[in-house]
Amino acid sequence: MSTNSAPLHLPPPPAPCSDWAVFFDVDGCLLEIAQRPDEVVVAPELVPALARLREHLNGAVALVSGRPIAQLDSLFAPLHLPAAGQHGLERRDAAGRLLPLASLPANFTEVEARLALFTERHPGTLLERKSRGLALHFRGAPECGEEAQRLALALAERTAPPLVAVPGKAVIELRTPGSNKGKAIEEFLKEPPFAGRVPVFLGDDVTDEDGFATVNRYGGHSILVGRRPTQARWALPDVAAVHHWLSTTAVQ
Repeated sequence: MSTNSAPLHLPPPPAPCSDWAVFFDVDGCLLEIAQRPDEVVVAPELVPALARLREHLNGAVALVSGRPIAQLDSLFAPLHLPAAGQHGLERRDAAGRLLPLASLPANFTEVEARLALFTERHPGTLLERKSRGLALHFRGAPECGEEAQRLALALAERTAPPLVAVPGKAVIELRTPGSNKGKAIEEFLKEPPFAGRVPVFLGDDVTDEDGFATVNRYGGHSILVGRRPTQARWALPDVAAVHHWLSTTAVQ
């Protein structure tokens, strides 16, 4: 995963076309980031807009998120979209099949216990437990950010194989190695209804750069939500702009 020195002022993306396959990050892209992951709010118009896009694209719409798939299903009910959860460590294809999960590395429980102790000692921090990873949030205690990241980076090396440490927006994630958002998108593109379509990925965080790199390699459209150095080739300023793009652009 890398970023480059692309201009910070990127043009807005084109309107969706009928031959696209669209992949969405969730937090910071479809949903405003909240103080805690369980406090996000799904705008009333969002689920119908995603359902309409799925219909226009013959099902070629998927969620690619750091959240577990079970959380995605709860947030976007009654939609059960194809999804890659935990940065691709979980994946459900368009037929509803769940792929097997990778094994946890040795000493994972010890790392989890150390991070849990850190959050007990630092009010405002939060440990989010996932089936194949951990996320240490410090949005509620920004003064603890540097210490939290140092600890997480050190603990990532304690497992065998080492956990993959990925800093994000007021969070550092430790996840089981073996996948990322770019690899997940690539796997979707081998399957119907995504195969043979132009891939499009919208994301906001550095964890989305792998996805941008993949769609760029396939000649697709990488769309940053926000403003920062990136590999993305298009940009929307914020979550509200994503919703507007979804609701007002007719598929060509």
